[in-house]
Amino acid sequence: MSKDETKEFLDSLPELKKGESYCFKCYPGISCFNECCGDLNLVMTPYDVLRLRRHLEMASRDFVHVHCETSVMPDTRFPVMRLRMTDNAKRSCPFVRTEGCSVYPDRPGACRTYPLGRATRPNDDGGVEEQFFVVREPHCRGFEEPDEWTSEEWLKDQGFEVYVRFNDRYMDLLARFKETGKQLPDQMVQMVVLALYQLDDFRGMIENMRVFDRFEVDGERRKAVMEDDEATLEFAYDWLELMLFRSCENLKPKM
Repeated sequence: MSKDETKEFLDSLPELKKGESYCFKCYPGISCFNECCGDLNLVMTPYDVLRLRRHLEMASRDFVHVHCETSVMPDTRFPVMRLRMTDNAKRSCPFVRTEGCSVYPDRPGACRTYPLGRATRPNDDGGVEEQFFVVREPHCRGFEEPDEWTSEEWLKDQGFEVYVRFNDRYMDLLARFKETGKQLPDQMVQMVVLALYQLDDFRGMIENMRVFDRFEVDGERRKAVMEDDEATLEFAYDWLELMLFRSCENLKPKM
């Protein structure tokens, strides 16, 4: 589902305004348990891939090869990663088990927000404006439970706050590049895949091409980028912003 298709889908759902609440609970033993974990078209953000491949202790290249289906957006040719479903009648998530999600602590952001959908757009202050929508699927019995949530309470309970920081930066890059009306050339498509989805290989490129020698990056950040996945992804966003738009406040070329 493209970003435009996603927006159209969310706009068709009832909006949950700030301060409004809904009832929901999912747990082992509920009659519909695991039914939402199949036949998915689950787009994974770079931070989703980071968390999952680290949980599984896989090299990023191997994770992408085994668990992702890669395509490009038709308008911008930005690469898109979707979770590869199991080849069975239910098209089950590869991580679902009878007892539930086997990667639950590091499950993707879309799984964390469910049954909420989250849409974002830039506001006039340079920040992000959020809208939330309630996704009520016919099979779901979770809405019959008495537990009551606002969107803020639910996202905090589900540990989504750190995902906001990384996912919103990703969406900002996509939105800004779409505004240019350009398409990524093949070489840049591969570079985006490397920088955003293959962080261990990206660190190898940084070292082999002596990237730090060409930019103003202090010693503390250099060390973090080479040792910490989150710091590497933040650097990747900065580096791509500079490559795509020729400027980045957080990454300056050496004079």
